[in-house]
Amino acid sequence: MIREVMSPDETIAFGLALGRVLKAGDVISLSGDLGAGKTYLTKGIAQGLSIWEVVTSPTYTIMQIYDADLPLYHFDLYRLERAEELQELGFDEYIYGQGVSVIEWAEKFPEILPNAYLAINISYIGDAGSGRKIELKALGERYHQRLEELKK
Repeated sequence: MIREVMSPDETIAFGLALGRVLKAGDVISLSGDLGAGKTYLTKGIAQGLSIWEVVTSPTYTIMQIYDADLPLYHFDLYRLERAEELQELGFDEYIYGQGVSVIEWAEKFPEILPNAYLAINISYIGDAGSGRKIELKALGERYHQRLEELKK
């Protein structure tokens, strides 16, 4: 599935729609260049999960937890040197837990991802990179179902 957005607000709106179809235990891998919109998409996902806290990139904290009926576990792996650093945070407990896990820069350590997840890549498009192309790839049946729900 591919979606083009032309502003941060459109990115958030798309994330909100995605957040509304996510379920407990879902894992989302976000990739894209710096400034591509990964955190804006995560802000929208949080809104779709009825989380109204200010969502910021956890670049320096590595992980941010947003409590709700369906919690959001937001990871940013940009600064990590080794995948083992995630184990110190109890990473597996979160991604195999009862919340939704969003992992920015997961492509740095593909071995940490479960067998099934939703891979999202955000890339620049348009004049001077003003727009974004959001590509979603379902790895596993549950994520094919999420994309079908999202299309509706």
